[in-house]
Amino acid sequence: MNATALQGGFATPAHDSARAFRATLDALARPGTIQTVAGAQPPAPLSVAAGVLILTLTDGTTPVHLAGAWDCADVRDWITFQTGAPLVGPADAAFAVGAWNDLAPLDRFAIGTPDYPDRSATLIVECDALQAQGAQLTGSGIKDSARLSLPDAARVFAANHALFPLGLDFFFTAGDRLAGLPRSTKVEDN
Repeated sequence: MNATALQGGFATPAHDSARAFRATLDALARPGTIQTVAGAQPPAPLSVAAGVLILTLTDGTTPVHLAGAWDCADVRDWITFQTGAPLVGPADAAFAVGAWNDLAPLDRFAIGTPDYPDRSATLIVECDALQAQGAQLTGSGIKDSARLSLPDAARVFAANHALFPLGLDFFFTAGDRLAGLPRSTKVEDN
């Protein structure tokens, strides 16, 4: 384990994690809204927002999958030291982190079962930018509609939505910004 794993966690864990948890809940409760978060300084290529989500939502009982460039020694060591989360393959992941193309195909991840729809994966999709434009979102937590810059994969999100109450949930992150996209949200091309 290298020294970078020992740094970059929440400086004031009680306050930082409470603020981060609130932003995380707001992002999922109001799909399409972009939240700005702070408190984590994870190693590259992990963004601040993805680091905050990992510190807030994972612990020693939460399996995490790293995809593509995110599956590197610095990130593995940081997650292991900061949260104790076990690193696993896609089929066993509660959370997965990576770029959209690195996470594909999405059918590798658990979508829950009819008896336990909560046993599905949440994907933290790292993006170059995150803006309130692009795909149209409708559904719970959205007054009329919202817009969010999503990967050009409306059919993937439509298929995921059709599985409800099963399916995947998503966080999209870029720098210190994040947005949530629960499986209950309907996504249409812009």
